[in-house]
Amino acid sequence: MNLAIVAAIAYGILSIVGGIIGYVQAQSKTSLISGSVSGALLILAGILSLAGISGGLWLAALVTVALIIVFAVRLSKTRKFMPAGLMIIAGAVAFIPILQNL
Repeated sequence: MNLAIVAAIAYGILSIVGGIIGYVQAQSKTSLISGSVSGALLILAGILSLAGISGGLWLAALVTVALIIVFAVRLSKTRKFMPAGLMIIAGAVAFIPILQNL
């Protein structure tokens, strides 16, 4: 299993966990739904890539870039590092191996 697949699945798990934490702390259904959907898409992308389907990494790249943009906008509005800054950094770390394997 290559690093891009691991990165996509790990970022997907982090997205789901983050959505759950957002729901528990702030009762944010939006966090729960968006975290679950984006996390599921990233995990699906990792599984597709593991199965040899080349579109999997493209899906992972698309979702990762979308999340980085969403969290960058959130960080610029709130000026709070958590959770936006953490998700931007994690997204950038995940995106590097994904991009290298496209």
